[in-house]
Amino acid sequence: MVKMPADVKETLEKQKPVPIATASKSGVPNVVFVGLLKIIDDETLMIADNFFYKTAQNLEENPKISILCYNGETKKSFQIKGTVTVSKEGVDYEAMKSWVHGVNNKLPAKACAMVKVTEIYNAMWGPSAGKQIA
Repeated sequence: MVKMPADVKETLEKQKPVPIATASKSGVPNVVFVGLLKIIDDETLMIADNFFYKTAQNLEENPKISILCYNGETKKSFQIKGTVTVSKEGVDYEAMKSWVHGVNNKLPAKACAMVKVTEIYNAMWGPSAGKQIA
């Protein structure tokens, strides 16, 4: 796992909603926006599954994810890659459910997707575009 630098965390916190990409076992891509993504620590993100369909299927078959964030003020953009563990019970699930229902108690909070960050890339145009930073 890698640690997210401060500017990556700051950029991710400002991105709402956040586009996330998954792929099926056979490689068919899927991209959706998520509104509830939280930084747990320097290496871990929590995503609430309220309405995933293809995303949930993809994560079951292939637990890899890519997350994109951009800050128009700082002109920084990052692609975060990680491995996901999905839970529908237990400590992580209960923490996610409490968080989601604190935001909106009408949301279903179906599952908790915990992302362990494995790679981070510069996603901004220019000479450093696509370079791994962590």
